Amino acid sequence: MGQEKLKNMSLKREIFWLIEEKYKGKIEKDSLRKDVSRLKKGEPIDYIIGWTLFLGCKIDLSKKPFIPREETEFWVEKTIEILKKRKKKRLLCLDLFSGSGCIGIALLKHLQNVKVDFGEIEEKFLEQIEKNIRLNKIDFSRVNLIKTDVFSSIKKKYDYIFANPPYIPEKRKTLVEKSVLLFEPKKALFGGKDGLKFIKKLIFEGKKYLKKEGEMFIEIDPSNKKKIEKISLKKGFSFSYIFDQFGKERVVWLKK
Repeated sequence: MGQEKLKNMSLKREIFWLIEEKYKGKIEKDSLRKDVSRLKKGEPIDYIIGWTLFLGCKIDLSKKPFIPREETEFWVEKTIEILKKRKKKRLLCLDLFSGSGCIGIALLKHLQNVKVDFGEIEEKFLEQIEKNIRLNKIDFSRVNLIKTDVFSSIKKKYDYIFANPPYIPEKRKTLVEKSVLLFEPKKALFGGKDGLKFIKKLIFEGKKYLKKEGEMFIEIDPSNKKKIEKISLKKGFSFSYIFDQFGKERVVWLKK
């Protein structure tokens, strides 16, 4: 099947999805025409619809944070199952590089014994997180929003730190989809020349912000796993991996 035919089929599916989700089946011609034009220019459909689902949570995307990926949803679901088996009555978690807040909100939605601090450097994304907390009817006594550059404004110690940092190596920029480069925040994508700029910081400084038996879950580029293993051992962490739905090492799971 030709590329042009596949492209047209994909566009038709997205238009159908757009009509169902944004317009609830009621076509508004002028608005739909504008939205189809946005689709043709490559804008992600999640931005055009205005929200996406993440583990049963509705995640508003009106501030254009990084769109939650299926791989992230897959491993977060696995970590929630891990945390459900823990015996502690209260768990304090930190969601760093929070963006839309999808990880922390999923934890709060599915684990009643959890409190979450959301760490994010961008003011507009802190506003996005607050909006998503309200949208998912989460009690604000269970959350704290912190404007922080990685650990710069973090003062507590946590049972668990969750981080989905920018980790794509800049040398692989040409492999990133054009629509992602054009429309999603570049700061959420690239982690320096080798992709390890922020991961190194998390591993080098993370112990100070973990409780005695604290653990850290960091989403990674699987191609960097050997380098990450070496750094983790050097800083005194034991490690294992959580695999994504494609069988790739998507998260390095670090324990003190």
